[in-house]
Parts: sequence; structure tokens; C-alpha cells
Amino acid sequence: MKTVRWGVLSTANIATTKVIPAMQQGVYCEFTAIASRNLEQAQAAAAQLGIPKAYGSYEELLADPDIDAIYNPLPNHLHVPWSIKALQAGKHVLCEKPIALTAAEAQQLADVAKQYPHLKVMEAFMYRFHPQWQRARQLVSEGKIGTLRTIHTFFSYYLDDPLNVRNRADSGGGGMLDIGCYTVSVARFIFGSEPRRVFGIVEFDPQFKVPSRAIYFPRRCSTIQRCRRQLKMRSPI
Repeated sequence: MKTVRWGVLSTANIATTKVIPAMQQGVYCEFTAIASRNLEQAQAAAAQLGIPKAYGSYEELLADPDIDAIYNPLPNHLHVPWSIKALQAGKHVLCEKPIALTAAEAQQLADVAKQYPHLKVMEAFMYRFHPQWQRARQLVSEGKIGTLRTIHTFFSYYLDDPLNVRNRADSGGGGMLDIGCYTVSVARFIFGSEPRRVFGIVEFDPQFKVPSRAIYFPRRCSTIQRCRRQLKMRSPI
């Protein structure tokens, strides 16, 4: 198998502290470049992570012929625009979740991706590849726990920093998009089907104006899902 040469759009914390160090342990992963709107930040991240190239703009990184694939951990509202630009630059795309803010945005990305059938686009839901989740899905599909009727998910954390991008409505912030996407994804993954009906109750944070809770019912069976950004509680499924 050929080694994939990666470029990273931004020095986001999840990229520099979680994703890049983990992927650097992979046999077929090689990080070639990292970019930031601030060249000094890019250079500092590159030095810290042992990445050969640092760019002061995302456009420069996309123009690099030595990069095969892009990891996109930009704020949510920039996922689709820069993933499309990466495709147009001839790069595969691994985009952080949520891959889009709306169904229309997701369709826009899918339509562009069809124009480049030799390139891959994936949303970075890492749990789907974890052995314990693969095993959980297998147990359900084989009927080991009986017929699955309901999935009840509670995913929460506490964040009241007004400067954090997750609390900015204009950047696609809020619990529904940040962590609620996991609760939707895991239901689709475990049930192995797509929803036919959706019923939702949403609360908007009075300060940040971002959504923080949803209840969602897919087909045949049901899943009750709650996600909040300002609650200290464990997050079971």
C-alpha cells in the first residue's frame, strides 16, 4: 500500500494534540505540511510535530504537489468551502465532523465530489473504526441482545467561554453540531439504516444563541438523544 502524504488546514487544537500525533503512528501516513493564516503559528506547529513544511495560507498548502490528502479541522462553517477547494486542487479529503451545517451544504459537497470520482471524501467519525464499536454493531446485527428497539444517548460537557468557536452561532457552534452529530451518527451506525421520521425539540442558549438539545426518532425503532454544552455529566450511550 502506498503512503498517503497529508496536509493539514489550520493548527486547530484537535489536529495538533490528537489527530496528527495519532496518525503519525500509522504505517501509511506521512504529514508533509501544515497551514495557518498566521505563518508563525504554522511554523511553530510544524516544528513541534516534525512536519517538514509550514504555510501561511491554506491556498499555498492546496497548491503543494507533494500532498495527496487534506485533513480539514477548520471551524464548522468552513468545512464545506475548504473541502470543495481541496477536491478542486486534486486532494482527497478527511473532514472533521460535522461535515456540513445543513443538508443543502452536504449535498453541495457531494455534488462536487461526484465530479472527482478518483478522490475520496470522508467525515472524521473515528469511532466507526474502533474495534469495540465494530463488535457492538456485530452483536446487534446478529441478534445477540434481541431486537434492538431504542438507543438512548446522552452526550454533554461544560463550556461557557464566549470566545470559543463552539459557542459562536455564526461559525456553526452549539451542542447539536459539535456533539449531537455523534448521537445521530451512532444511531444510524448501530441500526444500520436511515431515519424515516425526525421529531426534534431544540433549546437555544440565551447568551450564545446556539442549539443545545435535540430528541430524534428514526425508523421502526427509536433513539432518544440529548446533547448539551453546559452540563457536567458523564456521556453514556
